Amino acid sequence: MYKIYETELAGRKLTIETGKMASLANGSVLVRYGDTVVMVNVTASKEPKDGIDFFPLSVDFEEKLYSVGKIPGSYSKREGKPSDKAILTSRAIDRPLRPLFPKDFRNDVVVVATVMSVDQDNSPEVAAMIGASAALSISDIPWGGPTAAVNVGLVDSEIIINPTEEQRKVSDLTLTVAGTADKIAMIEAGANEVSNDIMLKAIKEGHKEIKKICKFISKMKKEIGKKKFEYKSFEVDKKIYEFIDKKFAKDMKKAVTEKDKQVRDNNITKLTEKVNEAYIKKFGEEQQEEDKSAIGEALYKLEKKTVRDMIFYDHTRVDGRTLDEIRPLSCEVGLLPRTHGSAMFSRGLTQVMSVTTLGMVSEEQELDGIDTQTEKRYMHQYNFPAYSVGEARASRGPGRREIGHGALAEKALVPVLPSVEEFPYSIRVVSEILSSNGSTSQGSICASTLSLMDAGVPIKRPVAGISTGLITDPDNEKNYVMMTDIQGIEDFFGDMDFKVGGTEKGITAIQVDIKVDGLSYDIIKEAFDRTEKARMYILNDIMKPVLAEPRPEISNYAPKIITTKIKPEKIKDVIGTGGKVINKIIEETGVKIDIEEDGQVFIYGQNSEKAYDALDMIEDIVREIEVGGIYYGAVTRIASYGAFVDLGQGREGLLHISKIAKEHIRRIEDYLQIGEKVMVKVTEIDNQGRINLAMNELREKRPVMQDDDNDDLSE
Repeated sequence: MYKIYETELAGRKLTIETGKMASLANGSVLVRYGDTVVMVNVTASKEPKDGIDFFPLSVDFEEKLYSVGKIPGSYSKREGKPSDKAILTSRAIDRPLRPLFPKDFRNDVVVVATVMSVDQDNSPEVAAMIGASAALSISDIPWGGPTAAVNVGLVDSEIIINPTEEQRKVSDLTLTVAGTADKIAMIEAGANEVSNDIMLKAIKEGHKEIKKICKFISKMKKEIGKKKFEYKSFEVDKKIYEFIDKKFAKDMKKAVTEKDKQVRDNNITKLTEKVNEAYIKKFGEEQQEEDKSAIGEALYKLEKKTVRDMIFYDHTRVDGRTLDEIRPLSCEVGLLPRTHGSAMFSRGLTQVMSVTTLGMVSEEQELDGIDTQTEKRYMHQYNFPAYSVGEARASRGPGRREIGHGALAEKALVPVLPSVEEFPYSIRVVSEILSSNGSTSQGSICASTLSLMDAGVPIKRPVAGISTGLITDPDNEKNYVMMTDIQGIEDFFGDMDFKVGGTEKGITAIQVDIKVDGLSYDIIKEAFDRTEKARMYILNDIMKPVLAEPRPEISNYAPKIITTKIKPEKIKDVIGTGGKVINKIIEETGVKIDIEEDGQVFIYGQNSEKAYDALDMIEDIVREIEVGGIYYGAVTRIASYGAFVDLGQGREGLLHISKIAKEHIRRIEDYLQIGEKVMVKVTEIDNQGRINLAMNELREKRPVMQDDDNDDLSE
């Protein structure tokens, strides 16, 4: 049955259609927001997937370039692998949806958001997040929504919901917030050092609109929603869990209470062996083999309950820290001699090395997506090799997690970077995770700040990152315990990973992952307060003593740069036909040259003298020849009546023999040589464009010269 539902979002019409397209999907909607159109389809497998201990949810945000009238730039002219932006949007859609599926659900669920038309004033990401919630709500897939999402901007200190393209360009905040009618379910933000109070206010304002959209989707669900299908439960076997809990609860607490992660993991391995031996003794080897998977799930549940109970009731953590205590921190800079900048940051067992490379502005990353951004000058990449967690796996390239963590660090650092006018380089930072035990993304923010400063990048202020975790009371959601600086096991078994990056002035990035159905404002406020306090400690007590500000000079191995500005109409003269002129300059000097459309010229070279030679050549080409002007040029040829001097732009002037010196001369070669550079003044440009020059007005009388017979040649 074809139905259309309409409402208003941030003063613009939002329409959700269903029943016309993709009728074989479990749930399908077409979202129209302005001229932005996104189709969202959700499907679920009829049977659960065997042999897995997690819920297999897959979310794809598909950017179709026809949506913005583009033909893909690839050889095949088809959309290829998803862009980083598409992957980040897929992750943003996933995060508020995942906690609302039943905990014992193991059927495959796939959410596909296809972007079919884009109006840059109306975000396709927001349309997709709302569409995913609507499609799941009206489908027969078990899910506890609805959710909704909005973008929030900050323009001239005013909070704007779903800012337009022009507003986004000047906004001090890029916030995506998702939630249910009661709670906040996801926060993703980049900001120009925004305060905690303003950030919380922006989240609250966004939630007001979210509540309206949730109510709108609930109406759809009530009217046309399908009955949720029954599924096979993968709840942990109660009898097996009770057997393990009764006999091994104390052993489990002893096993997890260990500062060293490797020792703790070994303790769990030994306890697992002990449990299996006891199970065989009690029920027999055949029964143990049959229940092997269930025993593993019961052990996992007991480990999770033990860790959570220790934190919630005893306020103690597995490594002995207090709730607000940060793991031991350290950092170093300048570790790699030939890179442009390097630094290592350690937090407990988590260890990150970030390396900075400076390049030409033209080496910035080109983007081929559905938004208006076509290049990226600052590139932050994050690598998570298997050895960082002690596993033996071959590297397969960056996955969604790596791209997400790299983007978070990039978002945190962009607000403090110098403009291209202040620092005309493209910048690439690579964060190599050397050892991982939680908070690697925040460690990469700290390491990358130090690496940028080590490279001499004049950032405004250092940036640090820290995360907080959460354990909630299952019987009363208002009771909770929060921890500062969570390690891997606390992230794994906890309810929240609230990551915040920022400077001493304010927040620059946020990413929040949760496993519960949402967060209250009180939890968010406390997380902001805790992360700010920890951030100040990291910045002032750990990072600044090692490197307080950017180095005054860039690395000897980084390209040196000279800039100048020419008239845009002169660009063609510098480049020459088929690049002939500029290639000749590059060949003779060994430099690299970038020329922008506005006439800005960047000359990069390892040798400063050669770079200045290139600058002289360019200035020779673009200089305007006018009467009275003084120019520096090379003598190209000599005749009996005078010398010809190259003034650039392929133009020569005649320096008459009478204009070379103040004294009378008989032989020009006694005063000038071919190739010699001289300073000349333009005295005349006749009607035919011929240029006459003079030197004698610019130089003193030449010293006395003698010939081979020692005859005095002076007057």
